[in-house]
Amino acid sequence: MSETRRKTRSSIWYGGRGKSAFMHRSWMKNQGFPDDSFDGRPVIGICNTWSELTPCNAHFRDLAERIKRGVLEAGGFPVEFPVLSVSESQFRPTAMLFRNLAAMDVEETIRAAPLDGVVLMCGCDKTTPSLMMGAASCDLPTIVVSGGPMLNGRLRGTQIGSGTAVWKLFEDRKAGLIGDDMMDEAEQGQSRSPGFCMTMGTASTMASLVEALGAALPENAAIPAVDSRRNKLAQLSGRRIVEMVELDQRLSKVLTREAFENAIRANGAIGGSTNAVIHLIALARRIGVDLTLDDWDRLGRDVPTLVDLMPSGRFLMEDFYYAGGLPVVLRRLGENGLLHRDAETVNGRSIWENVRDADCWNEEVIRPWNNPLTQQGGLAILRGNLAPRGAVLKPSAASPELFSHRGRAVVFDSIEEYHARIASPALDIDASSIMVLRNCGPKGYPGMAEVGNMGLPPKLIEQGVRDMVRISDARMSGTAYGTVVLHVAPEAADGGPLALVREGDFIELDVAGRRLHLDVPDEELERRRAQWVAPDLIGVSAWRRIYRDHVTQADEGCDLDLHPGRRDLEVPRPSH
Repeated sequence: MSETRRKTRSSIWYGGRGKSAFMHRSWMKNQGFPDDSFDGRPVIGICNTWSELTPCNAHFRDLAERIKRGVLEAGGFPVEFPVLSVSESQFRPTAMLFRNLAAMDVEETIRAAPLDGVVLMCGCDKTTPSLMMGAASCDLPTIVVSGGPMLNGRLRGTQIGSGTAVWKLFEDRKAGLIGDDMMDEAEQGQSRSPGFCMTMGTASTMASLVEALGAALPENAAIPAVDSRRNKLAQLSGRRIVEMVELDQRLSKVLTREAFENAIRANGAIGGSTNAVIHLIALARRIGVDLTLDDWDRLGRDVPTLVDLMPSGRFLMEDFYYAGGLPVVLRRLGENGLLHRDAETVNGRSIWENVRDADCWNEEVIRPWNNPLTQQGGLAILRGNLAPRGAVLKPSAASPELFSHRGRAVVFDSIEEYHARIASPALDIDASSIMVLRNCGPKGYPGMAEVGNMGLPPKLIEQGVRDMVRISDARMSGTAYGTVVLHVAPEAADGGPLALVREGDFIELDVAGRRLHLDVPDEELERRRAQWVAPDLIGVSAWRRIYRDHVTQADEGCDLDLHPGRRDLEVPRPSH
C-alpha cells in the first residue's frame, strides 16, 4: 500500500479528535481492535451470506477468514457483516421473491456503514445478483468471491448432477422404472460437499458471468468449494480489494457495456441458465447500462455452446475446472472475435490479458470451436401476440424437433391446478399438445417461481414421451431442461395475453423465426379481455405488498420500480 494514503470514506467516522470519532472508535475497540486499525487504512466490508439455511454457502465462515487474512496482509482493516442470505433450496414460495429485499439490505448497509471497499461473498443462486445489485447502486470498489461448486454427484458408479438428476429421477419413478432405495441413495449422492449446484444451473452460471464481467479474479467460477485453491483465491481477493480502494477502481469502471456484452456471449458458450437474463438486466439497470432482451438475442445468436455440462450435456463443474474453466471459454470467444478484449477487470488487467494464455486440458468438456455441443448456444427471445414484450427459450436444453411446432393448449391457471390435474388419466392431452401455465410471474406467484418446466403427464411418460412444448410466465431452474418457453411478458396476473388463452386454442412456436403466436382472432381476444377479471394480489406481509405493487416485469429484470439506479454515496450526516 502506498505510504501516502488516499483519504478514505471511513475517515469521516474514525478520523480526528471529535466526539463522534471518539465514540465510533471506542465502540469498535470493545472487540479488541488496536489503535492503528483506525489510522486511515481502508476499511473493507466483507459482505457474508453464510447461513445454515443456505447450504450452498455453509462454508463461508472459513472463507471469510481467508479474505480477512488477505485484507490484513495488504494493510486494510477487514470488517465482516451479515446480510439476508437468500436460500434457493430452503425458501418458499421462491427465493426470487427475496432477491430485491436482499439487494436493499446490501445497499443500505453499505450506505450507512464506514466502508471504503466491499468483498461480496456469493454462492447460492440469488445471493450473486442480490449482492451485486446492492453494491452496484453504491458504486464502491467491489470484488466478488464465489463459494464454488459442490463435488460431482455420484450414484451407483455414475455421475449425477444436483438439480438435473432430480427431474429425471422423479420422472423415472413416476413411470415405475426405479424405486425408493435408489432415490434414497441419490438424495445423499448428489450433495457430497459444501458449495452450490455443480451443474450449469443458475449458481454456476452467475459465478461464471461474474468472472466474464471482470468483477472477480480469474478462475472464480469453477474452483470446487472444498478445493484449497478456493481459499487461495479468497485470500488474493482480500489483498486486491485494498489495492482497488487505493486506485479508486469502482464497480462502474468494471461493469461497462462491453463487460455485459462479454457476459452475454459467455452465457451462450457455457450453456448458461435462462435466469441470467433477468439478473443481468437488473444489474445493468442498477449500474446505468441500458441492456434489453434484444441484446441477449442479438449477441448470443451466433455463439456456439462449447461447455459439455449438465443439463445440456454430460459433465459437471469439477470437470469444467480441471479442463481449464472459464478462462478457456473466454479465450476461445476472444480468438473468434466475440470478446471485447480491452474490458477492464478487478485485477487491473484487461479480460484478454487474463485469458489469452489459458490452456484447455480436456476437449470433451470444453469443446473446440469447430466441434461445439450446439451450434446456437445463445438464448432465443421470442415475440408475438402471446408475448408482446418477449419470452425466453434455451435452445441448448431443448429438443430441436420441437423448434417449429403447432399444438393444442392444455391450460393450468396455477401451479396448484397443475399438480391437481397432471396425473389424472382423464387429462385430455397428447404428445403434440402445448402445456400452458399462468399466474406464476413476478406479481402472480409472487416472485416468479421456478415451476415453468412442468413435469410431463405420467401417462405420456409411460408411452415414452420425454419432452413437450411448455409455456409459462414463470422461470425454470437452471439445472432443468426441455423445450420450455419462459418469462412470458407481460405476465397473466398483470393482464398479459397469456391470461386470455383457453383450453383447446392452438399455439405456434417458431424458434428460428423467434415467434410465439396464439392462433386466435384479434376480435376474440378483445372479447376475452373485456371479460377478464384481475386476480386478488393482496400480500400477506409488508414486503410482499411492496413487492407486488412495485416489481417490474421479466423483460425489465424484475427489480422494484422504486429504485433510482446508481447513486453516489453521500457524505453521511453526523450521528452525534
